[in-house]
Amino acid sequence: MSATPPRTVTNWSGNVAFGAREFVAPTSVPELQAVVARGRQVRALGTAHSFNDLADTPGTLLSVTSLPPVVEVDSRAATVKVAAGLPYSDVVGPVERAGFALPNLASLPHVSVGGSVVTGTHGSGVRNGCLSTSVAALDLVTADGDLVTLARDTHPREFEGAVVNLGALGVVTSVTLDLVPTFAMRQRVYEGLPLEVLDAHFAELVADAYSVCLFTDWRGPRLTQVWINQRIGDPDPTVVHEPWFTAVPADGPRHPVDGLDADCCTQQLGVIGPWHERLSHFRPDAVPSAGDELQSEYLLAAQDAPAALRALDLVRERLAPVLHICEVRTVAADRLWLSPAQGRDSVSIHFTWTSDLDAVLPVVRLVEDVLTPFAARPHWAKVYTTAPDVVRSHYPKLPDFVDLVHGYDPHGKFTNEHLRRCIDADRSTHC
Repeated sequence: MSATPPRTVTNWSGNVAFGAREFVAPTSVPELQAVVARGRQVRALGTAHSFNDLADTPGTLLSVTSLPPVVEVDSRAATVKVAAGLPYSDVVGPVERAGFALPNLASLPHVSVGGSVVTGTHGSGVRNGCLSTSVAALDLVTADGDLVTLARDTHPREFEGAVVNLGALGVVTSVTLDLVPTFAMRQRVYEGLPLEVLDAHFAELVADAYSVCLFTDWRGPRLTQVWINQRIGDPDPTVVHEPWFTAVPADGPRHPVDGLDADCCTQQLGVIGPWHERLSHFRPDAVPSAGDELQSEYLLAAQDAPAALRALDLVRERLAPVLHICEVRTVAADRLWLSPAQGRDSVSIHFTWTSDLDAVLPVVRLVEDVLTPFAARPHWAKVYTTAPDVVRSHYPKLPDFVDLVHGYDPHGKFTNEHLRRCIDADRSTHC
């Protein structure tokens, strides 16, 4: 078990310096159980791909990335058990070699499985749920140091509340994910689609293939890029919808951010390859996204996407100066209590900002004002300023989740300031 001075520990982008008095990286589950059992305040940390204080604690910050790198495929059950701290890039190879695939991936394969699951992170596709919907079971260490398993089959009601749990129930040590038969894909990029065509054709465009991602830099009323991922064996997407689809095929590989090297991106130009080399935007051995950045993201009902994009277009002159790129993706509705896609087919509007927080925050507030009529839910682990009572109002099952938290963690060992603000985690006997 290793430790480093807490002042050296930051999140992925470096905009949050964790305030923990102790940073611990257990190398076994029993070690982790002992740390949790003795700790008064504990939070878990994976690959730290967060942009706010969701993972912070004044007590013990416990990394799960040094746990044994378990990847166990059960071919009979079509599942894989994965150590929570592993990035998806370490999981996809064994899954593929066993003849299986994960239904979807995030745009960055560098993020940890556990962190993605507990925050409701997603990929894209109108029929694809967030990554958390693939969870069949999770193992977590609770406040007294016990290791418990919560499974979809054995805990049907509380399971829907336990998956996207924001680290409030305990420390997730491993996750069991559903698998599908392996598949191949091709990825094509188009450029220059006028934003106005989305008013009438948004639903048609995003349903064109297994996964469709739209990008704009808000420097004009158009989409800079449209990434279309077709699953081989599915009907070939009819991407040339005359007369409105006026985007043109890119004449070479593209990075979503103008001017950055496309070598770090997954292969494009229609070349067929395995699912895990197409669904993510970036290669696992390369620097993802813009690198030096902040991120915000908001999910709203899919039917509201054209109107929301039109509203953002009205303030694009405020967005563009502090923006690397904005991405629009779709996420199928789910039943997970704290999933940002809970109860509604959703569209995510994701902003990759420059790293200047002072310049970015006023624009984040502007975006939130613009999206207020659409009941936009902020991603739990991104930069946002939405008022806590507004955040809480978006989740009808939040009171049930708070009760679930108090059942597993009656003294608030895993609660932190972020959870107190945004889910009212202290509402109970330990208020």
